[in-house]
Amino acid sequence: MTRAVVVPASALVGRPPDIDMTSELGSLVMPSPVLTASGCAASGRELDQFFDITSLGAVVTKSIMMQPRSGRPTPRMAETPSGMLNSIGLQGPGVHSFLEHDLAWLRERGARVVVSIAGNTVEEYTQLAKLLRMYDGIDAIEVNISCPNVADRGQVFACRADTASSVVGMVRRNTDPRIPVLVKLSPDVTDIATIAVACERSGADGISLINTLLGMVIDTATMRPALAGVTGGLSGPAIRPVAVRCVWQVREVLPDIPILGMGGIRTGEDALEFILAGANAVCVGTAIFNDPSAPARVHSELASALAERGFARLADAVSYAHRREPGMPDPVDLAPEEPAADDSGPLDATDGVADAVADGAPADPDPGA
Repeated sequence: MTRAVVVPASALVGRPPDIDMTSELGSLVMPSPVLTASGCAASGRELDQFFDITSLGAVVTKSIMMQPRSGRPTPRMAETPSGMLNSIGLQGPGVHSFLEHDLAWLRERGARVVVSIAGNTVEEYTQLAKLLRMYDGIDAIEVNISCPNVADRGQVFACRADTASSVVGMVRRNTDPRIPVLVKLSPDVTDIATIAVACERSGADGISLINTLLGMVIDTATMRPALAGVTGGLSGPAIRPVAVRCVWQVREVLPDIPILGMGGIRTGEDALEFILAGANAVCVGTAIFNDPSAPARVHSELASALAERGFARLADAVSYAHRREPGMPDPVDLAPEEPAADDSGPLDATDGVADAVADGAPADPDPGA
């Protein structure tokens, strides 16, 4: 792992261009569109020595579960070209310790807080939502249904529209209606747009895109898997094109829903790609391991990139790449089509999926998930 780059505070306080960087994720209004990514900075305490975390859009906490969890065995991390694999396995102290120590510290510090939650069952997500509803200082909830670092891949609720919507519906039902609920989706599916639509119809106020991709590294010296858990989540610059594609596809089918984009963002121009593709805000994650000041730096670089392109407001750049010039063909419709009423031929395997989700019936699992 490359040694961390510590940037002096004086290098971060230069006055950025006079750009309105206000960003909104539902009812959460933030002065910056840059947040931390869940799992890469715990609850922000370590980063606060490098820059003022209250200047960020929000701190997204490491995913919490009801009970303490030791995670997967070591070794848990492996470097790859332009990225890294992690196999942490949702290690954490449990929600009660989080509330007593981490949330209390974040509230005292004055940071905006997005609490990431994870569970083994729909009931666990429901219990977490009910418990968090009793506490102040939570600005949004991110429902992590897409972590690939679990022993049972059947626990990855984001791989099917019906299971994803079941979790989202229960969390939304048991969360204060004033608190936005974002759902974090996996790129390891055939059609992420269909799953996003199912989550939106079940009450999601926003979509977080994307979680890590499932990957694997084999150590050619030992000729064995490099990770004790065999597979892990791939993050870093290598996944950015995939993440941008997912943001684009979801924005095409859900033109109004807030999107929080993440995946390989190292610079302001990387962040701008996500904004142009349709993200309202972005998360910086893996870059923090090399540069703990990365979120503050990306904010300044993004402001400069917007100014260079003539934008006075961040909001004006959101989804700008979707604008159609005169004479351009209409975009490809990414939503599944309803079969024609008089179609007497054989139905395709995906026919009727959107209607089943809309009616509340479970959709067939994605054959490629």
